[in-house]
Amino acid sequence: MPNIKPVSDLRNYGEVLRDVAIGQPVFLTKNGYGRYAVLDIEEYREYELLKARTKLLAEVEKGRRSGEEEGWIPAEDVLTYFEEKYHD
Repeated sequence: MPNIKPVSDLRNYGEVLRDVAIGQPVFLTKNGYGRYAVLDIEEYREYELLKARTKLLAEVEKGRRSGEEEGWIPAEDVLTYFEEKYHD
């Protein structure tokens, strides 16, 4: 069951933080509406990693579709392009 508290409970923030654990964020409401989530730092790091992976997979899928629709570029041409662009 979600742990939901009014943001005014932050006056006693130590008590709010004691309720935070991995997989058990505390949701804070403002004027009766969900406004903030307090989560364990490890859970936040996992969230950021998942977000980055999702973005990477979306870009890979975009590239795959582009290759199928517009044709593939030979690996040698890609390598040459980057060597010329980033050569010291």
